[in-house]
This record gives sequence, structure tokens and C-alpha cells, in this order.
Amino acid sequence: MAAVAGAVALTGAPTAANAAAGKATLGPFGYGNIRLGMTEAKAKGTGRIVRKTIKADITCSAYDFKNHRYDGNRAGLFISKRQGVVTISAPGKVKTPQGIGWGSTPAQLRAAYPNLRKNAMYGTYATVPGNTKAIYVFVASKNMVLGVTLVMTAQTCLR
Repeated sequence: MAAVAGAVALTGAPTAANAAAGKATLGPFGYGNIRLGMTEAKAKGTGRIVRKTIKADITCSAYDFKNHRYDGNRAGLFISKRQGVVTISAPGKVKTPQGIGWGSTPAQLRAAYPNLRKNAMYGTYATVPGNTKAIYVFVASKNMVLGVTLVMTAQTCLR
């Protein structure tokens, strides 16, 4: 679970507010030109990621975005040799198309994702509108969302 907290996928159509500001969003299939399922070679070929070593019980390669690095066992994305990119964490203040990201309140999170669920594996999560093969995993405190990760539901990296 510690590894999931830093992993987020970002892509998809921007919201009106984000489009006006020229900002990319996370989801429903990725972030910018990094997409769920993309091979490691193609992801590296974007020039946007850098490999990192972490000490976690995972079976996949860990990467950070060059312009957003995580400390410790957190990573910006995880890539499986068989499945390609399986998680993408939203860097900085990047939000989902529904406007949820770092700084969103619990009320905003519940309003945007009324289907929120919790389990031992992911903590708080919701299905991704427009992509039935992915979920958003939310890291939240009592007062605000601290991070969002796009996760392929059938991935074999994080168990």
C-alpha cells in the first residue's frame, strides 16, 4: 500500500477550468502522453520519466516523472513487463477531470465520486468515469485529499 500512495496515472480530456489554464488532468486513461498499458520502452521514450529504486514488495519497475520526484518507497508510476504502465500518480496539484486532487476537501471528493469505497488493499478508491478497467486511489487526511493515483484494476504489480 505504501507504494500505491505515490503512484498515479494522468491523462484524459481536461476539464473546462484546467483546459483554460492549459493544465493536463489525471485520467481516465493516463496523464498527458503517459497511458495505462503503455510499454516500458514507449513510456521511457516520452522522455518524461526516470527510473528509481524502491524497497517495497512489488514485481514491477518504479519510475518518477522527471519534474516531480517522490521520496522513499513512493513512485510516480509502476510498469509491469507484461502489462505495461499499471499505475500513475498525479504529480503536484494535477487533478482528475472531475476536479479532485491535492487540496480537495472530503465533501468535494464525495460529491465528485459518490461511489467511493474502502478496502485493505487500496484504502479509499472509486471507479474511473469512462474507464471500467481502472480505479482512482485517494490518499486523504481528515481535512483534504493529499494525492490521487490512477490504477489498472487487473494489474499484478501491487498486491
